[in-house]
Amino acid sequence: MTSSSGTRGHDGLISVAQLQALSASTPPPLIVDVRFDLADTAAGERAYAAGHLPGAFYLHLDQDLSGDKRDAAGAFRGRHPLPDRDAFAARLRELGMTPGRQVVAYDAADGMYAARLWWMLRWLGHAQVAVLDGGFAAWQQAGGAVTTESPLAAPGSFEPGSPLEEPLSAQQLLSQLGQTRLIDARAPERFRGEVEPLDTQAGHIPGAVNRFFKTNLGPDGRFKPAAQLREEFAALLGGAAAGTTVHQCGSGVTACHNLLAMHHAGLPGSRLYPGSWSEWSADPRLPLAKG
Repeated sequence: MTSSSGTRGHDGLISVAQLQALSASTPPPLIVDVRFDLADTAAGERAYAAGHLPGAFYLHLDQDLSGDKRDAAGAFRGRHPLPDRDAFAARLRELGMTPGRQVVAYDAADGMYAARLWWMLRWLGHAQVAVLDGGFAAWQQAGGAVTTESPLAAPGSFEPGSPLEEPLSAQQLLSQLGQTRLIDARAPERFRGEVEPLDTQAGHIPGAVNRFFKTNLGPDGRFKPAAQLREEFAALLGGAAAGTTVHQCGSGVTACHNLLAMHHAGLPGSRLYPGSWSEWSADPRLPLAKG
């Protein structure tokens, strides 16, 4: 679901051409580079230093888009738990974030990290946020300018509002198992429990169905048309309402890609389980499934 312009701004996906046109507006959009590599956590910062979209700031998945891995009682919250809401809003103010300002996120990983930032802005009550469709590669393919200059920002005045997206805890999900449609965004072999390169145990949450996040993309690396995504997700939901759907993955990142795809398809209202498999599989009291 992407509006062309106006008071709502872009609230899902934005094309390179749309971003280029928007960048000439006043104020320009707040562009955020969230390139990252789970196997090399400094790779995104190096890529940003080597060249990024003009005016783009960098946010790091571990340092900026995630919080403490353990709660006050010492319980593990997953590999990428959400940060404190007010602390994240303060980080955005450092980038010059103001109420109503258009935010555009991009990465070089099929939108998986950009979708996480999209969801988090909506979690803070900010609707004017979009993911650059096709990411950094699409920008370069279109001949978009790249710079090594880091932008300067005057402190912004943004404050979080009523959430547009709501997270779900492990205990909340446990109480709803069998009554909600749970969608797992991990690769099929991880979902089936054949391999587990990152987390405590292999397998999946009982009752979950698998939709690998890259299924949302066409051969060109851009999101499929909204009508096609709507048809695919409708088949996956099996008659369940979008609002009764919960998304998870390994650590609450790629699940946001499925949330974005459903939003783009006009199927809003589903929720994110941020702890995802990394938190769930680390708790021996919670049920597991394979196959």
